[in-house]
Amino acid sequence: MPGEYGETSKIRIAIVGSTGYGGVELIRLLQAHPFAEITSVISSSSAGTPISEGFPHLTDIIVRDLDGVNAAEIADKADVVFTATPSGVSSKLVPGLLEAGLKVIDLSGDFRIKDGGTYEKWYKHPAPEQSYLEKAVYGLCEIFGEEAKDVDFISNPGCYPTATLLGLIPAISSGWIDPKSIIIDAKSGVSGAGRGTSLTSHYAEINENFKAYKVNKHQHIPEIEQVLGQVTGEPVTVTFTTQLVPMTRGIMSTMYAQMNGVYNNEDFVELYRQYYKGRPFVRVRDKGIWPATKEVYGSNYCDIGFAADERTGRVTIITVIDNIVKGAAGQAIQNLNLMMGWEENLGLGYTPVYP
Repeated sequence: MPGEYGETSKIRIAIVGSTGYGGVELIRLLQAHPFAEITSVISSSSAGTPISEGFPHLTDIIVRDLDGVNAAEIADKADVVFTATPSGVSSKLVPGLLEAGLKVIDLSGDFRIKDGGTYEKWYKHPAPEQSYLEKAVYGLCEIFGEEAKDVDFISNPGCYPTATLLGLIPAISSGWIDPKSIIIDAKSGVSGAGRGTSLTSHYAEINENFKAYKVNKHQHIPEIEQVLGQVTGEPVTVTFTTQLVPMTRGIMSTMYAQMNGVYNNEDFVELYRQYYKGRPFVRVRDKGIWPATKEVYGSNYCDIGFAADERTGRVTIITVIDNIVKGAAGQAIQNLNLMMGWEENLGLGYTPVYP
């Protein structure tokens, strides 16, 4: 095994928030990672109880009680910590973990937005200290992978931004679309709302239903605009609508933009295949074939398809991901691999579950 941990040892992994969907998906994926060992599963609300009590599917797989949240105790047990907590929690927890000498990959939204005032406006929580916002590397692997190597702190992107940005950045970087014209229509499965119960995710409310939510107010809007502005070098404003669909996993992001020129479907396929060449988790569909959420279910893939319309001068870009894998736990492990200097796809070679 490469790196400072020697040829035979594994890095020790702690997961804070192990009783949420992101945390339990980290457990599933890390069980197959050849260089990682889960040494602590942590929950502030369920400390002292076996994790299989809340997740019976882990019976005889993770045989340990949940630990409490204590930075010093975590540092004794782990080298790397994944914080899969709600927003507003990680901002209080992460500084102590970093000061204890741990490497941290944060799955909350607390460290993605670099401007504290913008964070507070959209997330309705006090912002973390600016020094930690600046320290956090934004871990959109296919775009900023080089920046994630050999660092101590990575902020894992949101699920909607992952699907949306991977679909938009090659076309924006090439100058093929007008950044001022972007409209994003994004749909998610119910697991994106987390494991807690609410009217939003109540079976009778979501079954056989399809509804928009947080229209023009979703907290992922400033994250998308921040990254697009970084790519273009100027402020970018998007129209972003989110919708909840009655399925468990998956995100489909459908994006519309005005083309700066005349391009056809073959042009976009070639552009994107060249842009993502060598990146194992982005798959670009052939002309006239558009991806579906079932085709990435349970995997770390992002699939992309196009429909360039010469009549209107606009292009439709469609991306799909599994919101819990590529949109959360899978990308976090991809970031772990980059952080440690390992192969990017290590421990993530899962074939999508189909049907």
